[in-house]
Amino acid sequence: MNGILAWMPGGWEIAVIVLFIVVFFGAKRIPELARGLGKGIREFKDASKDIKDGIEKEVNLEDKKEKD
Repeated sequence: MNGILAWMPGGWEIAVIVLFIVVFFGAKRIPELARGLGKGIREFKDASKDIKDGIEKEVNLEDKKEKD
């Protein structure tokens, strides 16, 4: 567990990363990037939920068949 925490960035590292992003992309592009990232995460969650629901549906159908 301590090995994982050793690689987590601290406050100064996060500040430097944010500063780099603002300088590299510009303040106007950051909301667009965040919006695109949010859409991508949402699509990934929806797809994984669809797959999970499909698997659960198949398992339930197999359980019904076994009971009959």
